[in-house]
Amino acid sequence: MQAAVSHRALIWRRFRRHRLGMAGLAVTAAIYLVALFVEVIAPHGTRDYTARDAFHPPQAIHWFHEGRFAPHVLGHRGTVDYNTGLRTFTPQPDDIVRLGLWVKGDDYRLWGLIPGDRHLFGPVDPRDRVYFAGADRLGRDVFSRTVYATRVSMTIGLVGVALSLVLGLVIGGVSGYFGGWIDVGIQRLIEFLQSLPAIPLWIGLAAAIPATAPPLRTYFWITVILSILGWTGLARIVRGKFMALKGEDFIAAARLDGNGPVRIILRHMAPNFLSHIIAVVTLAIPGMIIAETSLSFLGIGLRQPVVSWGVLLQEAQNIRSIATAPWLFLPGAGVVIAVLALNFLGDGLRDAADPHG
Repeated sequence: MQAAVSHRALIWRRFRRHRLGMAGLAVTAAIYLVALFVEVIAPHGTRDYTARDAFHPPQAIHWFHEGRFAPHVLGHRGTVDYNTGLRTFTPQPDDIVRLGLWVKGDDYRLWGLIPGDRHLFGPVDPRDRVYFAGADRLGRDVFSRTVYATRVSMTIGLVGVALSLVLGLVIGGVSGYFGGWIDVGIQRLIEFLQSLPAIPLWIGLAAAIPATAPPLRTYFWITVILSILGWTGLARIVRGKFMALKGEDFIAAARLDGNGPVRIILRHMAPNFLSHIIAVVTLAIPGMIIAETSLSFLGIGLRQPVVSWGVLLQEAQNIRSIATAPWLFLPGAGVVIAVLALNFLGDGLRDAADPHG
């Protein structure tokens, strides 16, 4: 006789057959791994700059030198055209900047706690600077700043969705379980919030944050703002699930057994659609990331010195930047990759959790 397979094992079995879902899981895991160790992965700090390297072009990695395996980049010599004001950089074949793994570089504090100066890869000589994705108008490394921005942009999506999840589960659960006038009141509130235009509301709430607010407080308030409207859709889903389940025989048996509403909700009802909730939450994170990026890009979200993908994209708001330094759009590529990966992951989880799939 074949052993019974748990519901969780069945979901994982179906999910493994979803190729895009597995690809999304791998990319999402890699992105969050980068977010966890940004200090080690980034070759330079976010505030390190060299004014003479403003708008320095990306440096290609060369893997061999004089017939031997020796990863390096070529140094560039910058010259200024005083008629146009443009700076041009010319590669210098004799200026070899050697690259290595686990090299000594700028000092940092991992997670703000553990001091260190070792980087996963970068120039062997800590006095050298490399620009794998070019430099911005102040001579700051775009690649390093994009890596640091990954932590803020990806975690603000997690925190925002976590708040929306708590609100959606509690309010939607109360509405679906108790019904009656409680359900009517909550549904009218949800309809009112959903009728408000999201972008103008976000802009108005974000503009209320003082420009002099500390970065940590700004991060907190932006997260709260993104969660204000994010819970309504989840609450509707939870309400529908609760209303469908509360008439089932096992819920009536649990009620007759003396279980209270909280135990029935947490022990008997929530596990029945937990997989579906996970899929919904996974699909909600990209919306949070795009919302934060949009607000920060418009200058009413996170601000310097906080580094997020939206803050970095402010550098690419004018024609001169687009024409002179197209590599400033690298944070936008991070947004696209993260959103696609999370959407593929969410689609795979939703299909795997569908009992009729």
